[in-house]
Order: sequence, then C-alpha cells, then structure tokens
Amino acid sequence: MNEKPEPQLRVIDRRWWAQREAPDETSAETSTETPPDAGVKPTYVEELERQLAERAAEIQSFAAEHRRALDEFEQARARIRRDVSREIERARRAVLADMLDVLDNVDRAIAAAGDQAGTPLHRGVELVRDQFLAALERLGVRRLPALGEPFDATRHEAISTAPVADPLQDGVVVGVVKEGYTIGPGGNEDLLRPATVVVGAKA
Repeated sequence: MNEKPEPQLRVIDRRWWAQREAPDETSAETSTETPPDAGVKPTYVEELERQLAERAAEIQSFAAEHRRALDEFEQARARIRRDVSREIERARRAVLADMLDVLDNVDRAIAAAGDQAGTPLHRGVELVRDQFLAALERLGVRRLPALGEPFDATRHEAISTAPVADPLQDGVVVGVVKEGYTIGPGGNEDLLRPATVVVGAKA
C-alpha cells in the first residue's frame, strides 16, 4: 500500500528584519518584498530628538545667563568693596585731620612757654607732643617740611609775605604758622593738610 507523502509546510517570516537577516532565496514572496529603509527614523524618534535639541539649547542659554549674572555680581561686589574702602579711608583721614588741631594747640603751648622753657613742665609737654607725632607716624601721618623750603602752592598755603634782604630768601618759606602733614606710605604720600606759611619777598 503506497502512502502519500505528507505535504511540506513552508513558513515564511514576513518580518522585514528577519527577511533582511536571513532571506529565503527560494521563496518567491521573499524575493519580491522590499524591506523598509533602515535609515528612516520613526516619527516619534525624530520628535524626541527635536525636543532634546530644544532642551539642550535652553540649557546653554540658561548657562550663559548664569555666567553673565555671576560676572555682574562679581563686578558689583568689587565696586562696592572699592567704594566702602574709599569711604573708610575718607573717614579715617577726617578723624586724623581733627586730631591735628589738638596737636596745633600743643605746639602753641610749647611756643608760649616763655620763662617756663626748659622746666620739667615744658619738657613734659614736649614729650607729649613727640609721643603724639610718633603715634600719628604709625598711622602714616608725617609732618611736611616747610621752613626754609621754596614755596610750593600745592603743599603750602601762604597767608602773608615778609620782606627779606637776601635774594636767596625770595620765594622761600620764612615762617610757619601752622604745620602741614602728609599721609600714606613713603614715596606715595597724599597731602592731609597744607602748611600755613609766611613767604619771603625781596624788598
């Protein structure tokens, strides 16, 4: 008895990636199917990439704004620090200038000693004056040389002139009414108070 051969079953995988990886050359259907282009991205992927690019651009913009804000803050802080330093220095100089008036009175007391010159009291006042000057010098304040110096309008304030016979004394400070002072480190001093002087004038 002859048995009929069982029909062979053929399974065709129509998934495009399966066909791309293992094409069935003997299948007519496989040979006629054209798999989708693998280089074409699905729409939702393109949308995600677009959104990602937008977010990246926003992050770059925020970062740039942050850097600008930091720069402005640092500049403002430096400007405030400079302004505060200037105000502190201005106030310090004003206090020191007020102290100079007290020193002027000490100098007047020494000059008015008369018969008391050389007494312990007179010498004690001189020591106080010297101590005062030393304290001011530690703060950067120094007396401005004036007597015998050529008159300098930027450092001296003339209140009168005195006739002099010597031509070399013409235009020279021959008297100091009030001492002048400078402030600041040596070689870079500012005028704290000009010296009030009498200037020689050739008769």
